[in-house]
Amino acid sequence: MRILGLDLGTRTLGLSISDETKTIATPLYTIRYEEGNYQYLIDELKKVLDEFPIESFVLGLPKNMDNSMGEHAMMSVEFKKLLEDKLKLPVFLQDERLTTVEATNYMVKFDISRKKRKKKIDSLAANIILQTYLDKGRKS
Repeated sequence: MRILGLDLGTRTLGLSISDETKTIATPLYTIRYEEGNYQYLIDELKKVLDEFPIESFVLGLPKNMDNSMGEHAMMSVEFKKLLEDKLKLPVFLQDERLTTVEATNYMVKFDISRKKRKKKIDSLAANIILQTYLDKGRKS
């Protein structure tokens, strides 16, 4: 069984998947959707569940730097509830502060063009979210 990492944006959902040992995360792809059309995301995630044996999701929680929960964090909390209700799998929230910055810096460091960065940023951010979760689990 694997874990699926998710980075929810207002019009994109980045996906990352763990290996079967839950040690290494790998970026999958990014789903683009119309803002607020979460049913489309549920339908797309069902396709992923048909392809891979997924036991749970790790969803990024974009808290503010002062640890408060803003509009985007509340959007993730609501999406978590929807995922659990519709897909019947547990969803774990993972603090994702600065993951997009980290993903961007990584791609700049390796001289990836701005055009390619735009296509890959969400799945790479999902990868960082998932890898952080997997690493945290190994330490405990």
